[in-house]
Amino acid sequence: MKNKAIHSYQRTLLTGGILVLIVLTSIAIGLNTGSMQIALPDLVLTLLGKGTDMHHMVLFDYRLPRILITILAGMGLGIAGAMLQGITRNALADPGILGIHAGASFGLLIYVSFFQSLNTLPVLMIPLFTFVGGVLAATLIILFVWDRQKGFIPARLILIGIAVAAGFNAASLYLSLQLDEKTYSFTASWLLGNIWGRDWINVYAMLPWMVLLIPLAWAKSKSLNALALEDSSAVSIGTPVERERIQILCIAVALSSVSVSMAGGIGFIGLVAPHMARRLVGPAFQYLIPISALLGMLILVVADTVTRAVFDPKSIPAGIVVAAVGAPYFLYLLRKSNKTI
Repeated sequence: MKNKAIHSYQRTLLTGGILVLIVLTSIAIGLNTGSMQIALPDLVLTLLGKGTDMHHMVLFDYRLPRILITILAGMGLGIAGAMLQGITRNALADPGILGIHAGASFGLLIYVSFFQSLNTLPVLMIPLFTFVGGVLAATLIILFVWDRQKGFIPARLILIGIAVAAGFNAASLYLSLQLDEKTYSFTASWLLGNIWGRDWINVYAMLPWMVLLIPLAWAKSKSLNALALEDSSAVSIGTPVERERIQILCIAVALSSVSVSMAGGIGFIGLVAPHMARRLVGPAFQYLIPISALLGMLILVVADTVTRAVFDPKSIPAGIVVAAVGAPYFLYLLRKSNKTI
């Protein structure tokens, strides 16, 4: 057992190191993607504060905040997906599929209904609004999934999540129709997964949440490993199952809601990243969570870079690129799964 743990640790370090190198390469390409090309030496000099004024403006005022948003959001979505799959014991669980994103979208629509500005101080409250919307969606899902005799029933989760998402999407559509043309255009693009957070204030709105939530998520690795067992087995080893499940669910909802608050309604990252991570490092959550974070980050950075490189100057939302890969993968998993949804 000890040798197996050492092997898993070493494999995770190797996998993580390779992924970090790939992510850094992707970030460098992303920072140099756009109408103005910046040579790699100039890019490094600008990051060190020695570049030209033009390079400094392009990099620090436009590209770097957007890249940081994709990094933070990708990490959050990857970790949230891993946690949701853990507490539900359902390989198809994903914040978007379960309706969490739809609830977060409803929270954003409530925000824009009251605050028209999207790049000043009130922006700092957007993650709070999306979190409340995500919690509302999660609460409704739990109410319908919970059974008095049997407790939490994961087999109901996907179907109920789809129904809850449909309800919130209808409410969001109604609210969006009450908006002025400019704000409606923004919300429609946001719902498709547009990386709209391009100012430093958007980074500041996300950063405190991620600094708090990501360590909390990793700290729940032991509980997630226990919850991967049957409830009776988890209780027998001293795990307070329902309390831990609710706490982990709140962390996952917060991570996904805050991520989509600035990155848009991007789905499937929370599905694909944990599956890939599980194949690379196994099911132990102390290894699965950091690798899911790196893979989620990589997927979103690459997707956003592709939209700007291929479709410039009229780039499409990154969510469409992610969905083009994630939706077929979801259908593949659905076909493989023996679980009833």
